[in-house]
Amino acid sequence: MKKKYSLHCRGDPPDRPYKPFMKQRLIFIDLLRGWATIVMIEVHVFNAFIIPAYKEASWFGVLNYINGLVAPSFIFIAGFIFVIISQRKLEEFRLYGAAFWKQLRRIGLIWSIGYLLHLPYFSFRRTLNESTQVEWLKFYQSDVLHCIALGLLILFVARLIILSDKTYRSFLMGFGLFIICFAPFVWDIDVYGFIPAPLAAYISGEHYSQFPIFPWLGFMMFGGYCAQKFLEAKQSGREQRFIKKFAVIGVLCTIGGAAVMEIPVHVPLASLDVRPNTLFFIERFGIVMVLLSLCWWYEDRRKTEKSFVLDVSRESLFVYAGHLLVIYGMFFRDRSLSFMFGGTLGVVECVLATLALIVTMIVSAKLWGWLKRRHVPLARGISFATVFLFSYLYFTR
Repeated sequence: MKKKYSLHCRGDPPDRPYKPFMKQRLIFIDLLRGWATIVMIEVHVFNAFIIPAYKEASWFGVLNYINGLVAPSFIFIAGFIFVIISQRKLEEFRLYGAAFWKQLRRIGLIWSIGYLLHLPYFSFRRTLNESTQVEWLKFYQSDVLHCIALGLLILFVARLIILSDKTYRSFLMGFGLFIICFAPFVWDIDVYGFIPAPLAAYISGEHYSQFPIFPWLGFMMFGGYCAQKFLEAKQSGREQRFIKKFAVIGVLCTIGGAAVMEIPVHVPLASLDVRPNTLFFIERFGIVMVLLSLCWWYEDRRKTEKSFVLDVSRESLFVYAGHLLVIYGMFFRDRSLSFMFGGTLGVVECVLATLALIVTMIVSAKLWGWLKRRHVPLARGISFATVFLFSYLYFTR
């Protein structure tokens, strides 16, 4: 008999308590996040090392489109998982218990890693004295981790303030619609002229920011909204019906968004860039919905419990930071592998490099996950020692 817990919280009407809900990992979410993490490694390897001429080939355009689904999947999943987890921790959140501070530390960790990965130099002295304006702009840029951290903070604060689940769901949908509808009108505005650069990086796609909140935060808001609807369906025994409907809506969004985008109409004041385009957002959001549905059906058929994909998913932050350090870390006389070999590898060499790095990250994720489960004090000691060593080297070099 599986353990159960109640989803009832202070925000629910006392006459409509939640039915029991299984306290277990949602494997289909882990599967999608794991595959997104693995594909992400391929994205960065090919972008960093492939010969530029190959990027003009038609097949690379297809690959680039597929690669472009990684970030939407990541950000959507972050919102989905937060709502699932927070539902059973609401009381502790609102009483400022251990879960409250753990969530804040988690958000802070994601934010810190995001900025540390963009340090101009692995030296405090050189960062302060030698960094150019361009290097500072690259440091301030909003990357996937920055967008996720800010989005989680917004979801967290809103969940503390908004007591009613229905009102919270309306907030998620309303804020998500606001983000994606205004994104085309915000994208081309150079807000750096009147907002400090560290803040402007989260709003504008100018000056190196690849993932500003417009439109990327929309994926997280809709991820949270879908999670609440999923919880309702699951606790009422309509999970399979919900997934079928979810998949159909995903297909309609994909086809509808792609079809309407072909209509040659330009909205005044809206950006011509495809990235903030609301219809392009809907198209990619639909594909993420379909992918999530496929993962649910795979889990339902195979009853997957152990897989290298799940190992990568559960250590996705570790894999994210680890593979970027391998590619961009300046460990070779202040030079990185991307600096030394960037733009010099052919397709076969990039495929082999991708496979090698994926295998390395899988083994590392398995080992790190095993240490955290079986040897908690040792894992914590390694974490603290790593932080201390990097801090010491950064401030003394």
